[in-house]
Amino acid sequence: MKEAILVVSFGTTFEDTREKNITAVLNRVAAAHPDCPVYEAWTSSMIMRALEKRGQHVDNVPEALEKMHADGVTDIKVLPTHLLYGDEYDKMRAFLDADADKFSSITVAAPLLAGDEDLRAVLSAVAEGVATAEDEALVLMGHGTPHFCNTVYAAMDYHAKATGLKHVFVGTVEAFPDLEALMDAVRAAGYRRVVLTPLMLVAGDHANNDMASDEPDSWKTQFTEAGLPARAVIRGLGEYEKVLDLYQAHLDAIL
Repeated sequence: MKEAILVVSFGTTFEDTREKNITAVLNRVAAAHPDCPVYEAWTSSMIMRALEKRGQHVDNVPEALEKMHADGVTDIKVLPTHLLYGDEYDKMRAFLDADADKFSSITVAAPLLAGDEDLRAVLSAVAEGVATAEDEALVLMGHGTPHFCNTVYAAMDYHAKATGLKHVFVGTVEAFPDLEALMDAVRAAGYRRVVLTPLMLVAGDHANNDMASDEPDSWKTQFTEAGLPARAVIRGLGEYEKVLDLYQAHLDAIL
């Protein structure tokens, strides 16, 4: 038997946040398992095409599996860095299933936000890592998805309040809770200012543009114009040690 680990991410075109977050997960995994080969794959074909234009290549899941098969790997442990059991996770599973007959076993770890304890651990990590004043709400921007797993974001907001993090609010760019719902909730809770930070592994396009830019439609601008002055902390989840611990725990659970 030859066992190996495959770390699968959505990907990013932002090189600095790739190093701070995706590479940070890879480094943690490699350090924890020095005798086990670690491979990497991404699931976003759009991002991989963009990198190809720069002369950079990252394997997709089928390419990584082909390399692993050629290297004589028989048993694969997969760590997805995706947050949810959503579309990208499903896409990854489909690729793994298609090549499953080439290997003795393929075991897949849970995504980051797979259960209540995961939600609470990530909330705690971000709340501890981003300082706020007494009159500031901490607003976490998630991506959002039409997939039914989007309910995790509302559940996470509920968990924040239930665990004493009453200043923490969770919303999404592309689904619900949306910006309007967040503004209403922040006002109703009596906060006068806002700190924005991403609820995403990488602080890429959404974090830099949709959240933190000075563009008219950014969250920072819209909160400020609504009478809730906002500032942004651009930090991906991979920059929190407790989040790296959680990824490692998910991997350890299947090893």
